[in-house]
Amino acid sequence: MALAIAFLCLSLISITTHASDSCSLLSSSDDSDQLAIVHIHGKCSPFTSPYQGSWFDTVIGMAKKDPDRVMALSMLARRQKEKQIPIIPSTTPNVFMGNYVVRAKVGTPGQVMFMVMDTSREATIVPCSGCTGCLSSKIFAPKMSSTFRSLNCEAYQCDWPFAYGEKPCHGSGPKYPCVFNRTYGEDSSFSATLAQDSLTLGKDIFPNYTFGCINDVSGKNIPPQGLLGLSFDAMSLLSQLRQQLSMFSYCLPSFKSNSSTGSLMLGSESPDDEPQTIPTTPLHHITPRISLLYLNLTGISVGNVLVPVSPAFDMKTGAGTILDTNTVITRFVQPIYKAVRDAFRKQIGKSVSSFSIFDTCFTSDDKSLTPVVTLHFSGLDFILPRENTLINSSNGSLACLAMAAAPSHNENSNLNVIASYQQQNFRIYVFQGDLSVGIVRELCN
Repeated sequence: MALAIAFLCLSLISITTHASDSCSLLSSSDDSDQLAIVHIHGKCSPFTSPYQGSWFDTVIGMAKKDPDRVMALSMLARRQKEKQIPIIPSTTPNVFMGNYVVRAKVGTPGQVMFMVMDTSREATIVPCSGCTGCLSSKIFAPKMSSTFRSLNCEAYQCDWPFAYGEKPCHGSGPKYPCVFNRTYGEDSSFSATLAQDSLTLGKDIFPNYTFGCINDVSGKNIPPQGLLGLSFDAMSLLSQLRQQLSMFSYCLPSFKSNSSTGSLMLGSESPDDEPQTIPTTPLHHITPRISLLYLNLTGISVGNVLVPVSPAFDMKTGAGTILDTNTVITRFVQPIYKAVRDAFRKQIGKSVSSFSIFDTCFTSDDKSLTPVVTLHFSGLDFILPRENTLINSSNGSLACLAMAAAPSHNENSNLNVIASYQQQNFRIYVFQGDLSVGIVRELCN
């Protein structure tokens, strides 16, 4: 299926990486159109990476956290009641679950926060003054903003965080703040007060944006300067700004370099502009209970071998295939991954070995040996370039299939996750109007 779409860009970034100026995009001026995406552990990130060694080692370190991420996504997909982890102050540095950050401003005047971008979470959250367990030096100060206001239990927005559980407000009237708890990852949680203030992305200012003002943190995985939620629940960016925005797109930077910079674009359809044809595939049954970016993956071609795909989307169990920016390498349920891996091994015709988290590695002296991997969605074929299929060691002598099996240690193992490594150097469009996703090749960096 193809969508003829024309959009009026509200925040447009077209970036070509140069060593001298790629990181300067993160400190752009207030009148800039640029909203950069950078690796959270890369050269341009404001955070200190816990990983030492090569960028290859860093990517492996990030990917080792994927099983926890996938299990957390499986719980979200099934809409299980989220675990109530006690809010205990953290005494160790955050090892946060997030791959990419964007520069945003909260409040009036705007206070700069480098937020993790997450396509599988709906809420925007920021650490606020007085937070227990928040270790970042960047804390949003509500008292310094002239437009900040907290929301109480009577506000209609107070229903948003509790669509899948009990509403914790035990009273009515302005003296009862709207406080909610959420988990993030497998072992972390936070408590936040629902609030409103101006959110600035690039040069666009969105007043009265509803977000969570974090009061307490437990665990190591809460993004230290907050999170920008890009899924489809009521608290998400597109839902709150549906009068101004009807789409967003992102282009994730290359994993080949820790200094690469990608881009985030926000926009609305405009029939007056020249149309651009973008191949799209439908999003599945977005409802108040299902907000992840589900696509209908029908098969996977490995060279000339077609691997059929299951499970199909199931609203009751959360089974299916999603796009996610904070999982590093694509994870398929065990039978699908085994079929893909075996077809790949057979076609390269070389002996393979395991290395770290990868089980299909080989000497990479002949690039022509690599079979093309294509993900077949309804109406769209996502053809993976070699650099999105393989990950190479630092010296280039070893190549590994950059995919793995989804964790299978409990009943939740029914979710395929198309991860950020496979999305690099493609622009991913998410259209709210007809609930579809477009995928177009683009050199993001």
